[in-house]
Amino acid sequence: MTTTPTAGNRAPTGRRTSTRTPTADSPPRAGAPAGIDVPALGRLLDGRWWQLRRASRDLALAEDMQKIEGLPTPEHRERTMHQTRLLVERGQPNRGFPAAVGGGADPGGNLAGFEELVVADPSLQIKAGVQWGLFGSAVANLGTEEQHARLLPGIMDLTVPGCFAMTEIGHGSDVAALGTTATYHPQTEEFVIDTPVTAARKEYIGNAGQHGIAAVVFAQLISHGVNHGVHAFYVPIRERAEDGTLRFVPGVDGEDDGHKGGLNGVDNGRLWFDHVRIPRTNLLARYGEVAPDGTYSSPIASPGRRFFTTLSTLVQGRVSLSGACVVATKMALAIAIRYGTERRQFTTADEHTEQVLLDYGQHQRRLLPLLARSYAATFAHAELLERFHGVFSGEHDTDEDRQDLETLAAAAKPINSWLALEALQECREACGGAGYLAENRLTGLHADMDVYATFEGDNNVLLQLVGKRLLTDYGKEMAQVDIAGAVRWVADRAADMTLHRTPLRRTAQSIRDSGSRARSAGHLREADTQRELLEDRVEAMVEEIALALRPARKAPPTEAAALFNAHQHQLIEAARAHGELLQWEAFTAALPSVRDSVTREVLTTLRDLFGLTLIEKNLAWYLSEGRLSAQRAKTVTSYVDRLLGRLRPHARDLVDAFGYTPEHLRVPIASGAEEQRQTEARDYLRRRRAAGQEPISEKALRNG
Repeated sequence: MTTTPTAGNRAPTGRRTSTRTPTADSPPRAGAPAGIDVPALGRLLDGRWWQLRRASRDLALAEDMQKIEGLPTPEHRERTMHQTRLLVERGQPNRGFPAAVGGGADPGGNLAGFEELVVADPSLQIKAGVQWGLFGSAVANLGTEEQHARLLPGIMDLTVPGCFAMTEIGHGSDVAALGTTATYHPQTEEFVIDTPVTAARKEYIGNAGQHGIAAVVFAQLISHGVNHGVHAFYVPIRERAEDGTLRFVPGVDGEDDGHKGGLNGVDNGRLWFDHVRIPRTNLLARYGEVAPDGTYSSPIASPGRRFFTTLSTLVQGRVSLSGACVVATKMALAIAIRYGTERRQFTTADEHTEQVLLDYGQHQRRLLPLLARSYAATFAHAELLERFHGVFSGEHDTDEDRQDLETLAAAAKPINSWLALEALQECREACGGAGYLAENRLTGLHADMDVYATFEGDNNVLLQLVGKRLLTDYGKEMAQVDIAGAVRWVADRAADMTLHRTPLRRTAQSIRDSGSRARSAGHLREADTQRELLEDRVEAMVEEIALALRPARKAPPTEAAALFNAHQHQLIEAARAHGELLQWEAFTAALPSVRDSVTREVLTTLRDLFGLTLIEKNLAWYLSEGRLSAQRAKTVTSYVDRLLGRLRPHARDLVDAFGYTPEHLRVPIASGAEEQRQTEARDYLRRRRAAGQEPISEKALRNG
């Protein structure tokens, strides 16, 4: 049996593991494949900051850091707050802050460790994220050096628990339209924060329900009657009374959101303001400043660019949520696949031996493609984290770098949060009734991760942003085409229509495919073929949308909006296809770094499974657009089934490489207990048969 490292921060040993030793009832198959190098693969998956990631993962080994399922909301909140203080004692939050205030100036390593807090409790990950990833990060990235020195120490050591007050009940993801105002009064050199209407109340704000005593409030900055757009302000919201309890400061009011569908260790709430005065120096002034006389100035002249730059500094929320979703996905698969390799159900060829669940084709179909997606998501997130570190460490911090990071994060967060929810639900079902028990964590993780689909921007809104970037890039590319190039482009489009939109292409391809299905299957496994098919779908979808929206340029606003709305779904689908292509490319790019030949071969097969299941999922498009014939479409599905069989012997090792030991998972069905029960049952029945004590079945008597 493969040995899993017992400590998450153990250095890789280079030891090769073998596939699991079959039981006496299940003799080894002839030519069984060699095992993969689990420790080396685990090191690759954990990436550049593997030591920080594993150290953070190991925090979950301490009992006082672990989630207690079913804990009432008040107790869960206090436990999470206590755990957050323990993070301070261990210096965990300081890595992401500037060195000038005692931080580690390691933005990438900070997020790598932060994402793994999901293993302990997703509420802890979000509570810490609110305090240091949102509240603290807003001050660090939007404030001046003077504000860093004045405000960050209390944030870092949790003396000042805080809130990130951006979202409003009436505006949600539309940050530019926020209704909260911050009007400057030069007579007193103060901003007046006000909530003019109910729709402008800040909502779903972490720490607002109970613990927060200050907030970074996003509001429309108004000075001398001019609205300079959304800016961030540091606003005290609570003070400690003589009896030690916290109460709102004058002019601030709010409500607790109460019990939620998940993450009940976080005290979400709503806030509103009635002419709350704060000093001029509490405007976080890196990108916009107001002089004592009310004169506004900014190093960025364009209001639109200023707004984008302000929001781009806060992208780490989306990056970290994306990574946390990958962690939750891997945990779910580690639980379900370990259980699936031990749990037995129904006899097959051998009437005395029930079959292991993961040996059933449908069980492989429901779990192994998700495993392939989890690997693709892991490698793509590692690239995203590198880009994030490059921007926020200053190594690669240009406008283009920030725009690319924003787009990549906006693509990754939706894809990975939807993946986590799909994986958690499928894994729950794959574990039967046992998966529904709270002690096995799958239902709790699903409840906690559910809101990640709308955290830091609704998934569909984010994909729409990605789609608009794809259209923008397409427009820039077309704008650079000269007259001769335009003629060639039209000719190419005409040829493409001939190839892909008429029966000619389908007929020719069917003839080729009918010659040899094996040759066709081999062709589909080639990386160039998969890349071509995946790229072609993205490019064709973007081009089709761009051509359809071209009349909107000269149309009246109402007609232009209607035209865009009619193609909104296609735009979002194109953005999703683009994000999936990025994951496939990241998976492919990681393969050459795998030194061990067996491990590389298994991972290549896993990559092929990922690519071909993407193609299979969208076969209707490939068929309708003439990119694949019906014959080749059948080959896609048959080859996917073949890949599942090849990967089955390695499934357990592939999840063991995630590094989540039974002590990390804290799940009875992934502890080895099921294998012990099955072994006990088989040994019992074997002894009864050997002793002649097994009753004769009625069916045997009738047949006799």
